[in-house]
Amino acid sequence: MLRLGPRVFADDECAVMAIVNRTPDSFYDGGANVELEAARAAVARAVDDGADIVDIGGVRAGYGPPVESGEEIARVLPVVAAVREQFPQLVISVDTWRAEVAEQVVAAGADLINDTWAGADPGLLAVAARTGAGLVCSHTGGLRPRTDPHRVHYNDVVSEVLAALTSSAEHAVEAGVRRDGILIDPTHDFGKNTWHSLELTRRLDELVVTGWPVLVALSRKDFIGETLDLPPAERLEGTLAATAIAAWHGARVVRAHDVVATRRVLDMVASIRGSRAPSVARRGLA
Repeated sequence: MLRLGPRVFADDECAVMAIVNRTPDSFYDGGANVELEAARAAVARAVDDGADIVDIGGVRAGYGPPVESGEEIARVLPVVAAVREQFPQLVISVDTWRAEVAEQVVAAGADLINDTWAGADPGLLAVAARTGAGLVCSHTGGLRPRTDPHRVHYNDVVSEVLAALTSSAEHAVEAGVRRDGILIDPTHDFGKNTWHSLELTRRLDELVVTGWPVLVALSRKDFIGETLDLPPAERLEGTLAATAIAAWHGARVVRAHDVVATRRVLDMVASIRGSRAPSVARRGLA
């Protein structure tokens, strides 16, 4: 069972996590949501488009100007508070690796701590345990926050990611984090080259069979750009192809910039699998 805030997700359900970054240097939207009202409007659109979860971020994942914790809090906290009031049933996630930030946003209504930097701040576990918030355990191959991989090597990337993530998830449970609130994320691109991210996508079922709900963050990432030799603005089709494969393998949450397209892909995959009935079925029946 996966329980995040007010929602309990069925075992055969794949949720859409919409990305709303309140950063001036976002790699994809270029800072479109940096103003508070723009960020609130982006969340409202995502909900209308079918998002189950909204992931709010205040720091660009890659290289860029330093953002201290106080500035990160100033960016994300008002959005969390406003969204919690407006959408009481929406699952709110915050993309942060800092315990100080997590403490405040959870108090304001966030349900999930999306730690994309693999426990760089060990205090995050204590926050999740004390507050009952959910937690994403990620894999970065030992990279520090906001750094890029350089000639990274794995003997078997899937086996090493699997071992690290299952260990992190069990450690979180031992620290008091709710077992039904933990997801594991292979964290495509982070600490990996394009070949690694492709293999993780191809063999995602090996992570799914661990029983831990798997989150994938594929949207317009560099491994898609390098595979197709395309800039972020032209990576939608590649993203949706990877999304379909991840969903077929059993991913439980897909983090996405393009909510409508992602929702349609997930619904189609579910119907092919047989866990979702077609919305309309008239052909050959009249």
